[in-house]
Amino acid sequence: MPNSSSVRDFLLLAFADTRELQLLHFALFLGIYLAALLGNGLILSAVACHHRLHTPMYFFLLNLALLDLGCISTTLPKAMANALWDTRAISYQGCAAQVFFFLFFIAAEYYNLTIMAYDRYVAICKPLHYGSLLGSRACAQMAAAAWGSGFLNAVLHTATTFSLPLCRGNAVDQFFCEIPHILKLSCSDAYLREVWAVLFSIALAFGCFVFIVLSYVQIFRAVLRMPSEQGRHKAFSTCLPHLAVVSLFISTAIFSYLKPPSISSPSLDLVVALLYSVVPPAVNPLIYSMRNQELKNAVRKLFPYILLKHP
Repeated sequence: MPNSSSVRDFLLLAFADTRELQLLHFALFLGIYLAALLGNGLILSAVACHHRLHTPMYFFLLNLALLDLGCISTTLPKAMANALWDTRAISYQGCAAQVFFFLFFIAAEYYNLTIMAYDRYVAICKPLHYGSLLGSRACAQMAAAAWGSGFLNAVLHTATTFSLPLCRGNAVDQFFCEIPHILKLSCSDAYLREVWAVLFSIALAFGCFVFIVLSYVQIFRAVLRMPSEQGRHKAFSTCLPHLAVVSLFISTAIFSYLKPPSISSPSLDLVVALLYSVVPPAVNPLIYSMRNQELKNAVRKLFPYILLKHP
């Protein structure tokens, strides 16, 4: 039986068996990846270049775009390379790096979404205190806390998972290295250490979820009390994109990790993993730009600037 010292690489789950379907998957993922790069890149450029967007809401949106780029760049390029070169292999070190960076970006994104809920709560429920509660220093500290918490979360889980002895082969039933599938390869009860770490992270994530829900309860109560229909519309236009992003993020993650074992299968696990790891980074820019006229105007102004810079 192989152990962790003899495992030099892992075999990821293939999307297809035939060469034609592999190339089709490569083209599909390339299109999704380029769309994510373009959408998030435009948000980054718009927020950075336009002074009117230098507000707390757009500062956290900029952080969200960075995290989305990091998240999708951790998983999709390797999957595209494997499909293009007809291979399933990923090195042991590459697998550990993929686990670390994916957990880092996904956890930091969730904490950033929690902070964005707080930003909307203060803007709508405590508008007179917005400048004092969400000054530039406070925003920088909250963003640093989100990134730092994501880093510590990634270190904890990566170190715990890859310290386990592995003796059940090296086939990971997923298109990227994911902790639940690596734990299936463990041959001892030591995996319970990672289970406790996961339970701690779940408790923390549940606390953030409760905070988001309570924030939106207060937000909707405040919005419904607004006498002006225009004021209600403006408030909803800033809240609904964030609510849609949070709902997409949480619903796909919950279904991925809490679905009944009776309906679990490699193909379903693959689809669900794509939903929570690939789809949100690609569609988040679209969700945020659909109802945000200010952001759309800033993006439109980018194109003449780009054309002037590159005649």
